[in-house]
Amino acid sequence: MPISAATPATVSATTRSPLRRRLLPCAALTALATGALLLSGCGAPSRGHSWQQSLTPVAARASASASALPLSAAPRLPGMPAPLSATDVYAADRPNALSPVVRNFPSRIYVPNTLSDTVTVIDPASYKVVDTFDVGHEPQHVVPSWDLKTLWVNNDLGNSLTPVDPATGKPGTPVDVHDPYNLYFTPDGKYAVVMASNDHALVFRDAHTMQLVKSVPSECAGVNHADFSTDGRYFIVSCEFSGELLKVDTAKMEVVARQRIPFDGSMPQDVKISPDGRVWYVADMVANGVWELNGDTFSTPVLLPTGAGAHGLYVSRDSKSLYISNRGEGSVSVLDFATGKLVHKWQIPGGGSPDMGGVSADGKVLWLSGRYNSEVYAMSTEDGRLLARIPVGDGPHGLCVYPQPGRYSLGHTGVFR
Repeated sequence: MPISAATPATVSATTRSPLRRRLLPCAALTALATGALLLSGCGAPSRGHSWQQSLTPVAARASASASALPLSAAPRLPGMPAPLSATDVYAADRPNALSPVVRNFPSRIYVPNTLSDTVTVIDPASYKVVDTFDVGHEPQHVVPSWDLKTLWVNNDLGNSLTPVDPATGKPGTPVDVHDPYNLYFTPDGKYAVVMASNDHALVFRDAHTMQLVKSVPSECAGVNHADFSTDGRYFIVSCEFSGELLKVDTAKMEVVARQRIPFDGSMPQDVKISPDGRVWYVADMVANGVWELNGDTFSTPVLLPTGAGAHGLYVSRDSKSLYISNRGEGSVSVLDFATGKLVHKWQIPGGGSPDMGGVSADGKVLWLSGRYNSEVYAMSTEDGRLLARIPVGDGPHGLCVYPQPGRYSLGHTGVFR
C-alpha cells in the first residue's frame, strides 16, 4: 500500500503489521514542527511526561559527559583489536584509509528499497544507477560484515540475509535468518547480533555461518539500532516502539540494564558513541532531537533538539562532527563534538526525507536515503550543498556507502573501528 494512504494514528505501535510499523508510523512526521500536539499516535502510549518536562536546558547536558575511562585504560573485550588512539575510537576511519581487504573494491552506494524488494546500486562518481537486483521481502539495511568481505542485505520480512560480493556488486544465495531488521557484529568478530524487532529479541549468531548461538529476549518493543563501548564490553540498544534503551553485556550476551526515555511517545533510532567515548547519542524522531547520556553509568538521557524526525547519526572523517538526519523536515543538523553544540543546519532544497546512509571514503559527501521520496541524496560535507538527487526504488532505507575506511565493521550501514 502506498505510504500516503496510511493512517498510522489509528494503529498501536505493538499491534500494527510489520510492514506498517517499519514505514508508516512516522510518515506523519513530515507534518511535524517542533510542538507536541501532533505526537500522539506516532509512538508508544503516554507515560506521563510532557514535551515541556523533557526539554532540559542545554547547560545540563554536561552531566552526560561525566568521566569515563580513557580508551587505553579500560580492559578490552578479549579478542577485540587494540584501538589506534587513546582519545578517538574512530581513529581508523580517516579519509581514504582503506583496509587492504577493501582497497580494490569499486566504490558504490547500495540502497535497499523496502517496498520494492530490490537493491539499487549507484556509482558515486557519476551519480548514476548502475544496477538493480532483487532480494528478499522488505530489505531494511545493507550491512558490512566484521571482516569487511561481505555485504549483508537484511530481508526483514523475508527472513533471510542476502550476501553481496563487494568486489563485483552481485548478490549471492540468501541465508535463512529469522526477522533480521538490522545487524551488528561484536568487536571481537565472533558473533553477529541480529536485531530481531518483531521477535523482541537480540539474536547472537556465528559471524560467518550465521548459525544460532543464543537468543536474548529484549523485553522491549522494536529493537533496532546500537553501538559499542570503547572497550567493546557492552553495547547500548534503542527500542523504537517502547521508547526504551538497553545496556547489553557483550561477553555474557545478557541485558544488564534498561531504562525508559523520559519523553512521552519517544521513538529512539540510531545510536552513536562520541570519539572519546564519554557521550552516547540517540536520535529520536518523535522528540525531534538527540538524547545524550553517559554509557558507563547509563545515566538518564538529556535531550538536544535538532529537527523534526531526527533519525540517522554519522561521524565525520576527522572525528570532529556528527551529522544528524532530520527525516521529518528534510534537513541535516551538524553537531560539534568539542563543544557539544549544533553549528549548522543544512536544508534539502525542495524538501525530502533523509534517513540512513554514510559518509564517502574521502569524507567529502554525506549519502542519505530519502525514505518517503524514492530517492537518494548526496550532500557536500563542506557546506551542506545538495550535489545530487537520485531516483531509486520505493521505500529506500539503510543505504550503505562501500568501501569505507576502517579495520573492521561493527555493522549497521557501516560503523567502523
